[in-house]
Amino acid sequence: MKKCKIYTRTGDTGSTSLVGGTRVSKCHPRLEAYGTLDELNSHLGLLRALLSPQDKELFGERLLFIQKKLFNIGGYLATDPTQYSLPAKFEITSEVLLEIELWIDELNTELPELHSFIVPGGSITASECHICRTVCRRAERNILALQPEIQVNEWVLRYINRLSDFLFIFARTLNKEQAKEEPI
Repeated sequence: MKKCKIYTRTGDTGSTSLVGGTRVSKCHPRLEAYGTLDELNSHLGLLRALLSPQDKELFGERLLFIQKKLFNIGGYLATDPTQYSLPAKFEITSEVLLEIELWIDELNTELPELHSFIVPGGSITASECHICRTVCRRAERNILALQPEIQVNEWVLRYINRLSDFLFIFARTLNKEQAKEEPI
């Protein structure tokens, strides 16, 4: 595999290219949206690294699946559809949404019912999972802010919303497995 240059010098003046070649400011809302997804993806990578061997076996592949979907969504948001058409594999569909909903339902059946708000914390992994959840919520807000400019695929919005729900339930699951109290 041929090495590519990491630096291009084309962004030195504060602009960058979307997929398709359209140049935009590095402060453009699209960059804020997919940059926040990149931040979330990095936090999910840390969460995966922090999982116990048992939890890694149970949840590692799910988290990796989510990370790959976030790369796809980032690619979607970084693409100017008037200049380039993304391959179908980048699409978020109802099937992908259904899968994450099944994961939520599966984990939630094992958790005690909630009657109060939970203060984020507990184990290190649950705490990192709560950070992932809050970054995911910010990503959702940033993606919604794009709506006046671009029509965002409804399944992308639904997926990001459901992902934060999954991360909340997953944090609770991690605390339960490690017998850590959830402060209310």
